[in-house]
Amino acid sequence: MPTPTKGPRLGGGPAHERLMLGNLATSLFEHRRITTTEAKAKRLRPLAERMVTFAKRGDLAARRRVMTVVKDKGVVHALFTEIAPLVADRPGGYTRITKVGPRKGDNAPMAVIELVLEPLSAKQATVAEATAATRRASKKGDAPVQDAPVEDAPVDETAEAPAEKADEADAK
Repeated sequence: MPTPTKGPRLGGGPAHERLMLGNLATSLFEHRRITTTEAKAKRLRPLAERMVTFAKRGDLAARRRVMTVVKDKGVVHALFTEIAPLVADRPGGYTRITKVGPRKGDNAPMAVIELVLEPLSAKQATVAEATAATRRASKKGDAPVQDAPVEDAPVDETAEAPAEKADEADAK
């Protein structure tokens, strides 16, 4: 994990912040959704995204890197075997932060952070595929190749009907 940011930290020193974020990540992967303060959710997001990326890799080194943050072996196993296959086709954006009302006791702004496990929609999948093709082409130095022809716009059949009637009338 990178060095904590300068300025105020979440509840104390850098070691305490690291442990707190590790516990939040463990809870997030265990329950798939947690409610916490906005500041903690914003600090947790990059860490959780990185852990899911490691889980998608799936090798032993990645598992050991995740184990440095998430101490519970059962949660790490669930991350690698259950969560990673669900987000295998997603290029990023594995978490979603939704702001909710303030906490009753101290009026702290609260947020729900959750894992995005829904499959990509057809439109998102097409955009991701086009982006990947462009990246591959730019690495090779070639222009992107279009695999399938673009479909024509739907034709208005009511506009064709009078023309066909006129052709039939001319034929008679």
